[in-house]
Amino acid sequence: MNEPNYTNSPAPSTRRDFLKKTSTAVAGGAILGSLSVERGAHAAGSDTLRIALIGCGGRGSGAANQALHAGGNGVKLIAMADAFQDQLDQSLKNLKREHPDLVEVSDDHRFVGLDAYKQAIALADLVILATPPGFRPIHFEEAVNQGKHVFMEKPVATDAPGVRRVLAAAEEAKKKNLKVGVGLQRRHQPNYLDTVKRLHDGAIGDIVAMRVYWNGNTPWVKPRAELEKKYGRKLTEMEYQMRNWYYFVWICGDHIVEQHIHNLDVANWVKNGYPVRAWGMGGVETRKGPDYGEIFDHHAVELEYADGSRVFSQCRHQNGCWDSVSEHAIGTKHCLQRGRIRRQKHHDRHLRAHGHLFRQRNHLG
Repeated sequence: MNEPNYTNSPAPSTRRDFLKKTSTAVAGGAILGSLSVERGAHAAGSDTLRIALIGCGGRGSGAANQALHAGGNGVKLIAMADAFQDQLDQSLKNLKREHPDLVEVSDDHRFVGLDAYKQAIALADLVILATPPGFRPIHFEEAVNQGKHVFMEKPVATDAPGVRRVLAAAEEAKKKNLKVGVGLQRRHQPNYLDTVKRLHDGAIGDIVAMRVYWNGNTPWVKPRAELEKKYGRKLTEMEYQMRNWYYFVWICGDHIVEQHIHNLDVANWVKNGYPVRAWGMGGVETRKGPDYGEIFDHHAVELEYADGSRVFSQCRHQNGCWDSVSEHAIGTKHCLQRGRIRRQKHHDRHLRAHGHLFRQRNHLG
């Protein structure tokens, strides 16, 4: 399956561009539909679902926009929180222009600072968590502790301790019967749903290997000099890294976690499981300088699953190279290319000569 390659666009427009090209079932529908929030989730005596937005950048604003589109008069955005006043103000302005009757965020429901999320969460029935992912575990944990339903953007954490914290909070959410959705949008796309079902039904036989790619150009970057000129002051190191968050591992998680997660999620979905081993490499070859922080510009990882099958994974941010954001599967019976199943022309002898142990090679492309 192939996806449009948005890697040469700023992160805020990546989310919006995707949402423009897909139905509201992908984002807003994922928040309000697949969460199946019951009437009991609403404020007492009201049929209106109150939403709080935590993280008012491009992704958060896009998710809130879609939630309001999908929910119609049954939802209201009533609280917002962000580390930075300017981001909250700009997001609120845009959302009010788009949804003048559904955005009711009074002055005392606008919270700024690193602890602002707690106050906004307290006011809502459902919260949208869309800050840079390094903050996701503590925000999700707080939302569950307060008994709120959650839609949170991917990725859910940037390191192993954060993942364990999210898993523990997810167990608590189940005990409280809270609804939780994660922004892995391919799980809501009709073409992916149909194709993965066909694969699970055996359309190309047993899947023995996959290839998954997020190879593209360098995404947005916010140089320190430009930010300090914009705000007319020196930025602290903390503020600089948060405003240029993609390039710092503690808050971003690097390219595999931040973007390539979509392709790896498809592989796990197709395989109905998770890798048990991994071998990989990566580094910085072309993207250098202090404004590019500490993340790598290329990775290659081989993943092994419990049944012995392998997934070959690549992700790259290098301009002027081969680009592909896609997933491909190799099965034992047929070839699936762009939704069409075709018999391979290769004969068994030819395949064995190239080291293949299965009868025919198949691609999901």
